[in-house]
Amino acid sequence: LADFGSMLSLGTFRISANNATSHTRSSWRSNQARSLATQTTTKIPQDEYVFDKILVANRGEIACRVMRTAKKLGIKTVAVYSDADKNSMHVQMADEAYNVGPAPSKESYLRGDKILEIAKKAGAQAIHPGYGFLSENATFADLCEQNNITFIGPPSSAILAMGSKSESKKIMSQASVPLIPGYHGDDQSVDLLKKEALKIGYPVLIKAVMGGGGKGMRIVHNPEDFDEALNSAKRESMNSFADDRVLVEKYILSPRHVEFQVFADKHGNVVHLFERDCSVQRRHQKIIEEAPAPGMTPQLRAKMGEAAVNAARAVGYVGAGTVEFILDPNHDFYFMEMNTRLQVEHPITEMITRQDLVSWQLRVAAGHKLPLQQADLKIHGHAFESRIYAENPRNNFLPGTGKLVHLETPTPSDNVRVDTGVREGDDVSVYYDPMIAKLVVWDQDRTTALQRMRLSLENYKISGLTTNISFLTSLASHPAFIRGEVETGFIPKYEKDLFPPIPKVSNQGLALTVLGLLNQEADSHAERPSGDPNSPFNVNSGFRLNNQSTRTVNLLDGEQSIPVHVTYLPNNEYSMKFSDNSELKVRGNIDKNGDFRATVGSQTHKGTLRIHKNELNLFYEGNNFKLQTPVRDYSGGGATKGSLLAPMPGRVVKVMVKPGDKVTKGTPLVIMEAMKMEHTIRAPVDGVVEKVNYNLNDLVEEKKQLLSIKEE
Repeated sequence: LADFGSMLSLGTFRISANNATSHTRSSWRSNQARSLATQTTTKIPQDEYVFDKILVANRGEIACRVMRTAKKLGIKTVAVYSDADKNSMHVQMADEAYNVGPAPSKESYLRGDKILEIAKKAGAQAIHPGYGFLSENATFADLCEQNNITFIGPPSSAILAMGSKSESKKIMSQASVPLIPGYHGDDQSVDLLKKEALKIGYPVLIKAVMGGGGKGMRIVHNPEDFDEALNSAKRESMNSFADDRVLVEKYILSPRHVEFQVFADKHGNVVHLFERDCSVQRRHQKIIEEAPAPGMTPQLRAKMGEAAVNAARAVGYVGAGTVEFILDPNHDFYFMEMNTRLQVEHPITEMITRQDLVSWQLRVAAGHKLPLQQADLKIHGHAFESRIYAENPRNNFLPGTGKLVHLETPTPSDNVRVDTGVREGDDVSVYYDPMIAKLVVWDQDRTTALQRMRLSLENYKISGLTTNISFLTSLASHPAFIRGEVETGFIPKYEKDLFPPIPKVSNQGLALTVLGLLNQEADSHAERPSGDPNSPFNVNSGFRLNNQSTRTVNLLDGEQSIPVHVTYLPNNEYSMKFSDNSELKVRGNIDKNGDFRATVGSQTHKGTLRIHKNELNLFYEGNNFKLQTPVRDYSGGGATKGSLLAPMPGRVVKVMVKPGDKVTKGTPLVIMEAMKMEHTIRAPVDGVVEKVNYNLNDLVEEKKQLLSIKEE
């Protein structure tokens, strides 16, 4: 099987958390040469010309993914980057890189005119749009053609046909592809939409006509909630797609999301490369995918695959696309939409088919026939993909930002692949999607592949910001998921199981943390004078280095103070006493990377401790325990009762109250947007609005006070 090459290698990227990351382009090329050894069966004959140079109109992991295959084929690459991405990974990978504008997407990565200018200036013969941004923009595809630059994607006619959910439903109906009952008309009056929802029968799903990625989508369970859901869906759709039209469909209970990868060339050949199950989602966005779909029979696969191919033929499709279906518990399936681009989750298809889909894209865009016909394609084993996000699953999966202070991935191999666009020391920005990486695993069967995924998640270590790694581990460990009993409502159905109480660090874990602090102090003692006001060792005990004396090290677990009483013993051994009066003897070393092998009591423990300022991340026994050392608070004040803080960094898209307004508990006050997803802040109590601190379109940092309410 192919290892398409992780862009991270443990030897290359493990650096001190307090140092900056810097790599030259030559070092990237040398690392790429090592990681591009692949055993895929996708081959482009030497006599088939493709391109000499392409521009990748994207950023992050997908830009790196496309460049990886291009370099393997000897094609030069051109990167574009915003001001926020000038030092990013995809810029360093490319042969050439050009600034395309300020950080906001609409001023940079969505500026098709600027990107075309850069392509012509650089002499690029083709543009690969990746996914998102301009990948499904028919106008941009047309402009490429008008400027004699190949758009590596479908024709604009197919993008238009499938980009409109209502238009695509009409075409699919004519092609005899099964459809979900719903309203797909042009009349967008609120009264008519509400009547159609009643006619269809609740629950219903409001969907943006031009939507995708879960944006502009709302489930409505009763008529009373329809207006608010409709307004929110329209607003989110307008922000994401510059179009606020919606359709209304029957919401099928306990559905599965099963999609088929299709490919077509300019010679009339169309194939499917089998299915992916993407049922487990949060905020209507995929979080873990697998191929093939659990429980899929050969007969059902044949029927769904035929429908997917018919859908592609109906719009004269060319290139890579995905036909998405809803599959109900009775194995009846319905067309949902077609994504006219390469999907985020394409690596699992590559793993089970042993094909490089980006190589297929380049070949087809250059006018060649598909490398294989349907009868030549086979399924090999089972693959999973987990999307590693900077987000807080315990706070409604709200996206986060921050620096990747420590980043360590599982070791890449033929069975483990890490697709990413970031390195240790990089920032996850408020301006773009918060995905850090895609962790992809393969093995001979589903059970073994899932075991490999759980182990790989355990070995994925990130500190500096909150991630969903622990949540993904809970998902992959859930008995229902292990049995393959997946559906789109999986997360709310098993919410209690997936969000168990946060485990408290054991005395052994505390001992290892203190051991790390003692090692750090010993290493830095000769380098700087004592007196650091934030040091946990700035205490009034009679501590003397290398002598048997006792001191207290204070740690914080949230707001709980945890004292650990340390007695220095001969031979670099310590005795540590805890709040429950138990004692443990501890000895061992922690290296500069934070890895330790230490003896606590009679047991030997291995793990990693990363220290950044006063934040401590202990990766131990499959958990990431987050502790702190105390820091004095000089702010001089606390939170005001009734105040509301921003739950995430983002932009204010609507302010619904003003000072003096009376509100009741649950009243919508402010709507914020981050990564094109909306979050409504509601009144926590009955009261009167005293102050509103932010206006429409203001950018707000996380935990900043949005407004204050005087409780009545």
